[in-house]
Amino acid sequence: MHQNNVTEFILVGLTQDPLRQRMVFLIFLIFYVGTVMGNMLIIVTIKCRQSLGSPMYFFLFYLSFADFCFSTSTAPRLIADALSTKKVISYNECMTQVFALHLFGCMEIFVLILMAADHYVVICEPLHYPRIMRKQVCLILIILAWIGSFIHSTAQIILALRLPFCGPKLIDHYCCDLQPLLKLACMDTYMINLLLVSNSGAICSSSFMILMILYILILHSLRNHNVEGRKKALSTCMSHIIVVVLFFGPCIFIYTRPPTTFPTDKLVAVLYTIGIPFLNLLIYTLRNAEVKNAMRKLWHVKTAS
Repeated sequence: MHQNNVTEFILVGLTQDPLRQRMVFLIFLIFYVGTVMGNMLIIVTIKCRQSLGSPMYFFLFYLSFADFCFSTSTAPRLIADALSTKKVISYNECMTQVFALHLFGCMEIFVLILMAADHYVVICEPLHYPRIMRKQVCLILIILAWIGSFIHSTAQIILALRLPFCGPKLIDHYCCDLQPLLKLACMDTYMINLLLVSNSGAICSSSFMILMILYILILHSLRNHNVEGRKKALSTCMSHIIVVVLFFGPCIFIYTRPPTTFPTDKLVAVLYTIGIPFLNLLIYTLRNAEVKNAMRKLWHVKTAS
């Protein structure tokens, strides 16, 4: 770790205009409260209802957990800072945010791949589904996803901790991430940016390609299904593809390019750190009749007791 003279940073935030700051506070407070309450409800429902014991809901449980944590790594500070005149974040808090952002962001990527793989097996290999997607296999896959996410976020935090800061401490962003921190480092950051692109950029790009291949295979396989089954599966797949494109598009835009800054960077980052966890909630769960029925039953049981 390099020595540095900076013990805190100042975040620029999304806007400096007082009226827009109040709008930011209100809009993202609604988004964040909705994300937290919705995902906590899903987590409790899946945990309490035995009818939601299939691999799809097992993975959905971890997607909701990752969404909750991913959103929490950035949204509370963004909301609080919208009402602050000076948005100060300590060095340690900044490094913690970098670690959490990449840990839960990477976990979300891996869970999305596992959910797509589950859809692929159930649609393309229905006879082998019970043998392939056994409970032990699903558990091992989730453990590997956590390990992979931890390795990725550890690599990111090592890169961040190696950056020496000796002068300017104004981060032109609403949260701490490696790209805005690279601009403040008093060293040549070419190699670190190269490592960043080869790490985060490669994960985003390769994961997006894997997901697209899986969904293309699924859509191709649907030709052999009856009209009603095809329509239902097509509706589910298309909504999932929309989430994947909206999540990975901004990630690829941010993490697979030279260290240049665009005016849209912060808005793009907001889309995948706060917008997508909320969108996942709507698409993966609240459009799912089985989850909604389980929620209603759980509510009736709790009310009756």
